[in-house]
Amino acid sequence: MIISWNTTNRCNLKCSHCYRNSGKEVEGELNTEEAKRLIDQIVKANFKIMIFSGGEPLMRNDIFELINYASRAGLRSVLGTNGTLISKEMAQRLKESGISAIGISLDSLDPNKHNLFRGNDTAYSDTVNAMKNCRDLGIRFQLHTTVMDWNKDEIISLTDFSVDMGAAAHHIFFLVPTGRGKNIEDELLSPKEYEKLLTSIMKKQSEVNIEIKPTCAPQFVRIAENLGINSRFKRGCIAGIDYCIINPKGDVQACAYLNEIAGNVRESDFSEIWRNSQLFNRLRDQKYNGHCNSCSAKKNCGGCRARSAYYHNGDYMSDDKICMISH
Repeated sequence: MIISWNTTNRCNLKCSHCYRNSGKEVEGELNTEEAKRLIDQIVKANFKIMIFSGGEPLMRNDIFELINYASRAGLRSVLGTNGTLISKEMAQRLKESGISAIGISLDSLDPNKHNLFRGNDTAYSDTVNAMKNCRDLGIRFQLHTTVMDWNKDEIISLTDFSVDMGAAAHHIFFLVPTGRGKNIEDELLSPKEYEKLLTSIMKKQSEVNIEIKPTCAPQFVRIAENLGINSRFKRGCIAGIDYCIINPKGDVQACAYLNEIAGNVRESDFSEIWRNSQLFNRLRDQKYNGHCNSCSAKKNCGGCRARSAYYHNGDYMSDDKICMISH
């Protein structure tokens, strides 16, 4: 099971699609001792992988201490970062802290496009250097790409770039318009484009020896099975089932894009929230509304619950609007 903790709302970039609307630190972010108690509770709840994300997690002064604490507690500690702050010295400190892997965001092979999307003139060069620094130190890393209509034709090339850079995986995120992402909703793919790109991505998986994982695109499991492509992923949307997130102030959510709150770790033990929250139990029951409930791919897809909520007035059990089967 995987958990992602948005360690802070602070960020050194101003990305167009940011679901947290990150930039400045928000009042009431978990402090070091609260974070350590949370890590203990995550272990108690039998999670295995903990992603330290943000905002930009490297802007927390105690991030190395917390990564080390989680690693010593038996968790596989992973960093989700924009990459721009990973100098050789920073990479060395991350390695010494016990980091297992680092996810680094790259959205275009055109430096100008990437920089514009990330709101920083040196984002591309800094990010590529981060990959090299991780590679040189033997730190496992992977590329993260957010799909938009302006970079959809680059996605397969970005997978090839991932291979060339020595990455272990390429995770491809399909945007749900939350946070600042609402401002660029018109740049999302149509259902037809979405299905076509997912098909190309899964075909590419059979050609490369690194992992390709579409995210917020649960239909990829159905497509892989129809194509006869072997994938270790047997379930599309795992929000509230094998995955959840915690925001900087301790609110527990099923995923980053679904704003429904299951509880707060300052008020309840995380393991209790994970086991007993109404939100998580509804998601686990999989009693969807509309086509998602009768769909033959219900068990292995599950639809994007956050996208359902966004397009159906908060009803996270409704249809996934972007799925071709429902059209």
